[in-house]
Amino acid sequence: MRATTGARKAAPAKKTTAASRSTAARKTATARTASARKAASARKVAAKKAPAKKAPAKKAPAKKASARPAAKRAAPAKRTASPSAAAGGIRTGRGTGRSVRSSQVISSTMDRPERPGRSLITANHEVIQRWARDRGAKPATIAGTERDGRAGVLTFNIPGYRESSRIREITWDEWFYTFDLRRLNLIYQEQLRDGRPSNFFRTESPDREDG
Repeated sequence: MRATTGARKAAPAKKTTAASRSTAARKTATARTASARKAASARKVAAKKAPAKKAPAKKAPAKKASARPAAKRAAPAKRTASPSAAAGGIRTGRGTGRSVRSSQVISSTMDRPERPGRSLITANHEVIQRWARDRGAKPATIAGTERDGRAGVLTFNIPGYRESSRIREITWDEWFYTFDLRRLNLIYQEQLRDGRPSNFFRTESPDREDG
């Protein structure tokens, strides 16, 4: 009888303990739920305050390389001066004569004769054109001396100087084409010894004595 009564007395204690545990669990769950809600609310507030991220710009589609038109045929080269001749320096060779060695070299339009009557020599196109222009001279050749479709003997048509019916005017391109092809120099004068303008000139080839 005592054992049974003790057991009965112990039973209510177990129920009380289980009830308290159940109550504590509910409180814990409620606390966790409240905490989760607060955290969710805080995240929403933070999300509203945070600046919206810009969407990454879309890359423009790469342009397809347009097919290039077929290269045009190169136009035939004009008969113009070679770079070395246009730049200045005179030509020399086995036929270079004493007159060449004794003449003052004129390499550009900035050069000036040392004295009136000085013999000058050049292969510079600008120098030759300036000399001709100052005298009203036109590039020319001697009719009947043409070779292989190009000008023959080179000369100038200067009004009142060495006039001849055989002188045929040509273009500067034709004149300089033959001048450079034959590797010629121009020996000339700017002034006579007394200071008057001089029209003297002649072409000279360093490779042939007859120019």
